[in-house]
Amino acid sequence: MYLEQLPPHDTDAEEAVIGSLLIDGEAIARVATLLSPADFYHERNRWCFEACQALYQRGDAVNQLTLSHELALRERLESAGGATYLSYLVATVPTSTHVEHYAHIVYRTATMRRLIDAARAIADIGYADTADVEQALTSAEDVLFRVRGGSAVRDFVTIRQVMDEYLEATAAFDRGIDHVAPINSGFTDLDRVLGGLQRGDLIIIAARPSLGKSTLAMNILRNAAGQGAVCAAFSLEMGREHLALRLLCAEAEVVGHRLRVGVLTDAEQSRVMESIGALSDLPVYIDDSAVQTVPQMRSKLRRLHVERAIDLIVVDYLQLISGSNARGENRVTELGHITRSLKAIARDLNVPVIAISQLSRAIEQRQDHHPMLSDLRESGSIEQDADVVSFIHREDRYVTREQWEQRQTSEPYPENLVQLVIAKNRHGQTPTVELYFRGQFFRFENLATGALSQAEA
Repeated sequence: MYLEQLPPHDTDAEEAVIGSLLIDGEAIARVATLLSPADFYHERNRWCFEACQALYQRGDAVNQLTLSHELALRERLESAGGATYLSYLVATVPTSTHVEHYAHIVYRTATMRRLIDAARAIADIGYADTADVEQALTSAEDVLFRVRGGSAVRDFVTIRQVMDEYLEATAAFDRGIDHVAPINSGFTDLDRVLGGLQRGDLIIIAARPSLGKSTLAMNILRNAAGQGAVCAAFSLEMGREHLALRLLCAEAEVVGHRLRVGVLTDAEQSRVMESIGALSDLPVYIDDSAVQTVPQMRSKLRRLHVERAIDLIVVDYLQLISGSNARGENRVTELGHITRSLKAIARDLNVPVIAISQLSRAIEQRQDHHPMLSDLRESGSIEQDADVVSFIHREDRYVTREQWEQRQTSEPYPENLVQLVIAKNRHGQTPTVELYFRGQFFRFENLATGALSQAEA
């Protein structure tokens, strides 16, 4: 039945758009970001809009005469209907005031046609009857996602286009539009070094076990959510109940053991109840599935992104993500595919992705226990794909107070002091950021704040 129908289109709206541009050449600036030549169903209207775009991009006037000349240069004037058709378009539209309304009609019908094409493409994937069901579902989701979010395929663009987009994004940031601004981590020195968590970046936080890498990531997530950022967390290691308890301890500043066993003072109980209310209102979404593949994660994220427009993603942790192992690859190669896929998610959704990673035991065997990029466990392409790689280092984990005093140094013993070593920063410097760790509360703090809290305690 559908094969007998013409695809959705609106001839009058297409002609009204072109006619509006010929009446008022400046009107193209109002629709240039919405429409592309491919949105026009009729070929001659597509040619006309493409020619108008070319004139506009060159800075030439857009009117009936210049369009006629441009089409002639492209050897399309006669095929498009000649000067007679252009005169008809001008006569059809009395004013260019409603050009954006006409453009939205053209865009809507073009989207419907793309949806039909997507349905055919998805049907072809089904008929292919591949043995890899997960890959088939991913391919189908990719097809549909391109319809909703625009084509994911990118090509070379001029530096002028890149600079124009940058200026537009900067202007939007100045106006306080959150969807283009970096995400603040809540840690002053870290935000100063990185300029905030940049959208599209893959950020690695790595450490040996029990140094607080998951806690730091969740602290960042909580800080970002407190500023209105919509956050999604994949917790492959901890269940959501354990994760919620940690968040609650950090929020209420209550010792985890006391909260677990229910031995709280009245003051602590009051803080816990207030914290539950505060945390419940945050735009935070948690998935604690113990077994996850990147295609599954991407599918869930896309659905959530459509509903809520995600601002930050946390993955805890990298080495627990399941690979396809479809070609009998070793784990290093497999992890390389995973990190590239996470980077692709960051770019597709235009959000920072924080991925937690383990470090190898090599760090324990060196006299100097400061972490290095080569310590990344099953490193593969983690270093290559990540935009930022940071390591958590605590000197008090390797040196006792007595050993420290024997060094005869004037520096105080670094108890609970954390060095966040920025080992790679694609956007700038690689300094070390110092934080204070209140482990009993699962909470990192800015150094001045943490030191003050400790002194008050």
